[in-house]
Amino acid sequence: MRHSLALILLFTLTACNMFSPLPEGMPTTTSNKPVNELYADAMDEMKDEHYETAIKTFEQLQSRYPYGRYAQQAQLEIAYAYYKQKDADSALAAADRFIKQYPNNPHVDYAYYLKGLTNFNEDLGLLGELVKRDLSERDPRAGRDSFDAFKELVTRFPDSKYAPDSRLRMQYLINALAQNEIHVASYYLRRGAYVAAVNRAKGILSDFPQTPQTRDALQIMVQAYDAMGMKELRDDAQRVLDKNTTKSDMALASPYSLKNRKSWWQFWEEEKATPAAIPQQKNAEPPPKEEKSWWQLWK
Repeated sequence: MRHSLALILLFTLTACNMFSPLPEGMPTTTSNKPVNELYADAMDEMKDEHYETAIKTFEQLQSRYPYGRYAQQAQLEIAYAYYKQKDADSALAAADRFIKQYPNNPHVDYAYYLKGLTNFNEDLGLLGELVKRDLSERDPRAGRDSFDAFKELVTRFPDSKYAPDSRLRMQYLINALAQNEIHVASYYLRRGAYVAAVNRAKGILSDFPQTPQTRDALQIMVQAYDAMGMKELRDDAQRVLDKNTTKSDMALASPYSLKNRKSWWQFWEEEKATPAAIPQQKNAEPPPKEEKSWWQLWK
């Protein structure tokens, strides 16, 4: 009797398992695929902009094949997929994991570049993209983090193919951060907080001395000192402003100035963020150091 009941229970459980649906998100056809085919499947999903599915496939690849170049590249692709989904926190976390786990990977420079791009675009959102809101009108923390990531890249990898773009973005970020300080100083000036306005303006002169915003900072100092009745300090600031007016006007014509930010912003397309993926091939040879068509992979 006991033996019969055990057999009946076993058959019942087997039948339930046969007809029960798989948990949502669990792959049904990739469990036995080799690593190169899993990677190819994930890349196909990336090309079709199915980033969530691609991330799951890359994660499965890492789980089944945790060692080797495919696992390393999968981690970098995960960071890129989160970036494309505009999930800044997940993209930054994935890039940081890659840097920590694979510091000697030939594509680690891209991980720093992706961190810079993610913070560069952070908090724009749909509304920000519609109104073309620039970095100077946002919380400067993301801008500073972006600058730090780009600086790390150009310092450690000065010959990286991402270095020229990073340097231009760094220059833009410096101007944007200076402009943010101008916004704050102007606010204090309008509110009658003249000491705070002067301190902010002085900070711009000391922290961002080569930016076009130094002229605005001097103008704020002149107005604030005048409002406080400090004529001598007002005249000193005015003399410095007069001596540097021509030079500042020339700086405002720079292609890196925020005055020209609209055309600059439109020039840098998102495909610059595309990572240099490894070749989809069966052998385990490392990817070539110079892959001229890397940016075409996601066209």
